[in-house]
Amino acid sequence: MKLSRPARRASLVVHVAASASWLGLTLGLLALAVTATTTGSAVTAGASVRAMKLFADWLLLPLAFLTFLSGVLLSVGTPWGLARHRWVATKFWLTLAATAATAFALRPGLDSAVAGISADTAAGGPVPGPGDLLPGPVVSLSAYLFMTVISVLKPWGLTRRGRNHRTASRAPAQASAAAGHTGGTR
Repeated sequence: MKLSRPARRASLVVHVAASASWLGLTLGLLALAVTATTTGSAVTAGASVRAMKLFADWLLLPLAFLTFLSGVLLSVGTPWGLARHRWVATKFWLTLAATAATAFALRPGLDSAVAGISADTAAGGPVPGPGDLLPGPVVSLSAYLFMTVISVLKPWGLTRRGRNHRTASRAPAQASAAAGHTGGTR
């Protein structure tokens, strides 16, 4: 499947915008997590954790899915392919893992943090520790920055499938060139 030029450009704009939004949202979550863990105020910590939950519930998963789906569309609709280049395959699996981690680890963790904050704030309890809120945004941010770097640098070359595809696509061209060259005028 080949995307037309306008479709490819539109998909690329959607993918870059969704990816940048996901990265920016993660930076915001990190700032809120740092605020929640470093403040001495249970009220500020509670507000930060509730804001994190709000962002996670309404923005993270839609952006994650949009990034994933637009990336898959771009990879299958362009010569890059989904399994032809190692950097594309790496981004695919990292995006899939980050989306799953968002759905099954980060959001439930924030749900329990909000429940704990609500109970602790009512009882005048302590603010959450760094181990409670920081790992999710730090790991996510690291993964997104890594994916951004490999999107720009495109390292590691072709996969075995990509090499086979390249060889297969060159063979007919070389055969027709050789046939044209040897079948000259008599």
